[in-house]
Amino acid sequence: MKKLYKYLLNKLPRPLLIRLSYLFRLVAPVLYKGEAVSCPVCEKSFSKFLSYGSEVAHRENVLCPYDLTLERHRLMWLYLKNHSSFFTQEHLAVLHMAPEQCFIDRFKAQKNLDYLTADLVSPIADLHFDLHQIPLENERFDVVFCNHVMEHVDNPKQCMAELFRVLKPGGWAIMQVPQDFSRPHTYEDPSITSPAEREKHFWQKDHVRLFGQDYPSYPESVGFQTEVFDFHQHYSAEQIAKYRLMESEILYIFKKPL
Repeated sequence: MKKLYKYLLNKLPRPLLIRLSYLFRLVAPVLYKGEAVSCPVCEKSFSKFLSYGSEVAHRENVLCPYDLTLERHRLMWLYLKNHSSFFTQEHLAVLHMAPEQCFIDRFKAQKNLDYLTADLVSPIADLHFDLHQIPLENERFDVVFCNHVMEHVDNPKQCMAELFRVLKPGGWAIMQVPQDFSRPHTYEDPSITSPAEREKHFWQKDHVRLFGQDYPSYPESVGFQTEVFDFHQHYSAEQIAKYRLMESEILYIFKKPL
């Protein structure tokens, strides 16, 4: 069963996985009944989370079986809920690129949000376009989410410049990426084109780079200012273990100056 799960996770196209996940969540609470781990997004507890990731970057006990949150989703949710005005500010215009399944319905239900989703191909997005050239007007949004996208695109700085353009002055963005903190500099090699080699070098078969410690320099080069949210200052070791957060992860908040 475990081998079948890993095979389907790595081989099925993303749109099909999204659709199948809605069926799996019906039985997940029964199959993984317990209290060892807890997801702050769906507010359900389980005996364990599912494993996730490629052969090169596979991780155990990280994927919530109900709403499919990973470590990064749970960290972002905690920040938004407990350390920002995202759920309480009277009106926020939000652009959500590559909208995560665990967030989309919850954000759509928020009466304080003017919420728009977009993606190149995702069946759950409102609009479909290439991030390198966003077909939307300048300074439209207060908040932008664009997570685990920049490792896929041809030119991340151009994409970030487009997101900067559609943000209002004073607006902010969360743009999470896989980050190898052992690398001072981002690793790219355009000669690596096969899925197998890309997985070996960049952790996933459809990645074209692996960001290093210098990741914030990318959004900063197009005008963003970087703030760091250190969750270790706000959550105990017991909470971090219960939520299965990634100990080394850094959540960057990128702000557009007034």
